[in-house]
Amino acid sequence: MSSDIQPGTDQSDQPDQTGLTFRTLDPSAHDTDGDRELLHGWGEALSRGFHEGRPTDEHRTVWLEGARADAVRLQGFWPDTTAVASPNLPVATFASWAGGDLNVGGGRTLPLHMITDVTVSPSHRRRGLLRSLMHRDLAAAAERGHALAGLTVTEGSIYGRFGFGLATRLRSLSIDVTSRFALRPFDDPGSLEIVEPSEVWESLKTIHAERVRSTRGALAWPAFYEAFLTGRFDWEQGAPDRKVRFVLHLDAAGRPDGFASWTHKGTQDGRSTVDVGDVAATTPTAYLALWQFLGGIDLTERVRWGRAPLVDPLEWALVDPRCVTTTKVDDLLWLRVLDVVAALEARPWYADGTVALGLEDPLGLIDGTWQVTVTEGRATVVRTDAHAEVILSAETLGALYLGGVDTPTLRSAGRLGGSNEALARWGALVDGGPAPYCTTGF
Repeated sequence: MSSDIQPGTDQSDQPDQTGLTFRTLDPSAHDTDGDRELLHGWGEALSRGFHEGRPTDEHRTVWLEGARADAVRLQGFWPDTTAVASPNLPVATFASWAGGDLNVGGGRTLPLHMITDVTVSPSHRRRGLLRSLMHRDLAAAAERGHALAGLTVTEGSIYGRFGFGLATRLRSLSIDVTSRFALRPFDDPGSLEIVEPSEVWESLKTIHAERVRSTRGALAWPAFYEAFLTGRFDWEQGAPDRKVRFVLHLDAAGRPDGFASWTHKGTQDGRSTVDVGDVAATTPTAYLALWQFLGGIDLTERVRWGRAPLVDPLEWALVDPRCVTTTKVDDLLWLRVLDVVAALEARPWYADGTVALGLEDPLGLIDGTWQVTVTEGRATVVRTDAHAEVILSAETLGALYLGGVDTPTLRSAGRLGGSNEALARWGALVDGGPAPYCTTGF
């Protein structure tokens, strides 16, 4: 499944839907030939939008299994008439579902309304179709009681205008695992066990659930993760992944408390290379033991990992921290607040006080002024007619929500309005806690 959002240039405030019909498809509907043809057409349009090959029967089967398990809503605009092309292919696609829990900090989680697979055909750009799909979907999610919506993006300039803010970042690492690679001594009462992908799913679920419980910004996996994590289907290859490997770390009682997945890529750029898919552990010891294993894989000079946290214990555990090179910093999760009261009251706060918060929302979903009163780390939020002391956009609130950026930085970027005193008071309330870390793409 494509896990990113198709870039577009759809900027109209007045959607032009002339000659188009909006539909919502149920991925479980396959009672008639028409149902199947529309579902297949939606998948064809999605693959075309992301410049992928046409889906195979196996691809469709795995995709629909995941979509049905998550009760995904497949939306889009279809042409009323066509001269040559099949009428079953939409000219715009949009998928969303009531996703799993997102750790918002302070030991609390909120269910995330998840959005993906957004495309607009080049033949129908600048007609407001994306805006229409987005506004329709977010308004419905808000009516159903969702406090937060999230997505991942292929292009960073598109979704701010719909109120989404960049909330989490990841690093790509290149790690020299030649003779330079050595960890400082640590005691490990546990053990390691290499397992086949078909044997590992229950352990992965348990370990990731603990990661979501304990890590700010961590997000539960959608249903389609089982197919690609266990090697049943690789979305890029369009076939089973026969090269992925897994190692489990077991605690002293033999219970899995960490895992790593990797693929040996052979020689890349003149160096024998292993690519890591994920590393997760419920204890610091298990995490280091997994890295000791990854650094010792035979016939390997370099390990690459594309989903590392911005601050990683690995670098501080190495005798030579220069073994680790950051090759890239990416964003992953973009957040959008749909319910100001529920979202702000769920997250942690770091000082006592009160601020009148003015929110500007291009879609009109959370416009207004809100009084935020914090006592002993918890906020009470109500609408108010008071003069707004701190002013920010829905996009900026989404970026600030998980603590991935602080008030002084946003103020210096010109994204917060208010007096020096009000901004200082707001910063004392909102800034603090661990940096968010999310590895779940969709």
